[in-house]
Amino acid sequence: MSIGGSSLRVMEVEIDEKSIGEKKMLESFYRRASEAEERLARLEATIALKQDESNNGSDKSSQEISSMVDHFKSNLDIAQNDLTTEREKAATEIKKLVAENAKLRYRISHILRALREIDHSSPLLNQDA
Repeated sequence: MSIGGSSLRVMEVEIDEKSIGEKKMLESFYRRASEAEERLARLEATIALKQDESNNGSDKSSQEISSMVDHFKSNLDIAQNDLTTEREKAATEIKKLVAENAKLRYRISHILRALREIDHSSPLLNQDA
């Protein structure tokens, strides 16, 4: 009934699986941030296109163009605020996960140490092996 190296390896594999899960969660945050940046780029391109049209003698009044630019700027501000909010949420979540991970690693190290002490100190367990 000795605690062997195989059970220690199983615990290490479980720790690695948790790290993979954390990475997948972070990937979703980065994907959403990337999508928001792409939306911003499209808005900026649309604004630049509209400004080029107005500079090339378009028949729209300057008032209409100004209102369109204002509309695009407000959409851009909204998208930037959304991106900032997502980044803050991701940073908060990362901090929580890092703290939880550290606590779990600490607990695991104490459990492993206790198991090793039991394994080495108990003559009854050593006789069964």
